[in-house]
Amino acid sequence: MKLLITTILLAAGLTAQSQLKPVLYSDGNQKLEGLLATPAKANAQKAGVLVLPAWMGIENNARENAANLAKLGYIAFVADIYGVDKRPANTKEAGQIAGYFKTNYAEYQKRIQLALDQLIKAGANPDKIAIIGYCFGGSGAIEAARANFKVNGVVSFHGGLGRDASRAIEPIKPKVLVLHGADDFYISEAEIKAFQDEMRTAKADWQMNYYADAVHAFTHKDAGNDKSKGAAYNEKAAKRSWQAMLDFFNEIFG
Repeated sequence: MKLLITTILLAAGLTAQSQLKPVLYSDGNQKLEGLLATPAKANAQKAGVLVLPAWMGIENNARENAANLAKLGYIAFVADIYGVDKRPANTKEAGQIAGYFKTNYAEYQKRIQLALDQLIKAGANPDKIAIIGYCFGGSGAIEAARANFKVNGVVSFHGGLGRDASRAIEPIKPKVLVLHGADDFYISEAEIKAFQDEMRTAKADWQMNYYADAVHAFTHKDAGNDKSKGAAYNEKAAKRSWQAMLDFFNEIFG
């Protein structure tokens, strides 16, 4: 019986993954390879969702969520921010590469826009687009809002919120949803306050949800369950934040 259940679960996983199709594109000479998840039947609006992965690049969390979005009728595309030959081998390398894009935010924004172009090319309605991101990708979702990309809204799951104080604050048009672990000590209170002040100054339509007992990476099943390490999976927070995202989609897509 245990073997049968394992086989069924494995098959289900392979079915979900089979929805994902590699898509090659580029940024100048840098080759990029994203993943497209096309629904069997798109929703009436052909709404699209761009998924920005965490700092290790395209990984299981991004793949799984893109596949789940496709099951709900959304056209989803997982962005390749780093490039096919720039995959980090470990967290040290991931920190260095992600840090580069956070500092050089214009390059990060450019890679996000290139992925958006691929999402629209795949058939998503350019007037019905959302961007979601996880950890480093959550920072990217906020950067997309700061850049006023032509999207209806952005969702940051346990993402960084920081902004260089020397940067000018411009009005933000996309709606913003931040889904945050209440016990995430990687994001300081000062950073949160500065972000919220920025949203007010930018006259953004923004929301921020806190999830009890949740730390960084609370949506990542492979993050373990030891909160003391600062990153851990929290099933309740993951489910609640996913539902909050879907409610947000219902609002922004009308």
